[in-house]
Amino acid sequence: MGILSGNPKDEPMHYGEVFGLWTYLMSTKGLLTCYQIYLNHAGDSDLQSLLNEASQLTTQEVKEIESLLKETGVALPPTPPERSKAALEDIPPGARFLDPEISTLLARDIAAGLLSCSTVIGESIREDIGMMFLKFHTERATLGAKLLRLVKEKGWLIPPPLHISSK
Repeated sequence: MGILSGNPKDEPMHYGEVFGLWTYLMSTKGLLTCYQIYLNHAGDSDLQSLLNEASQLTTQEVKEIESLLKETGVALPPTPPERSKAALEDIPPGARFLDPEISTLLARDIAAGLLSCSTVIGESIREDIGMMFLKFHTERATLGAKLLRLVKEKGWLIPPPLHISSK
């Protein structure tokens, strides 16, 4: 048998894996707070539904990573306090995020999450960690596809300048 070729859950994590999981967890906990705030500002029911799906997905990721870090004795990053619910009408129009802005912020967060997942996958030597983040990556990519469909349907997509061949 080779080095680290037993049950992955019995193998130690290397420092890069610990750092990757810890920073992903900290960022993901912050995203949950943002999603709570975005839900207070969102007026479109389809966008609210997608934000709820993103929150559920993110909550599950937090649980899985926290469980793994606890098992290995790694201290967890702090969890931000939950944000209270607010009625959309109570938020002054000039202080509100608009639905197209929320969709853009969500798209940015999904893209950043995909990059983070890919980084952890590439740095992992424990198969269980790589597979966990492959699952996260796939779920986030699916959420991103749903968001893209929504932004196109709602007319919120602002494409970059399109290159049209002159030939």
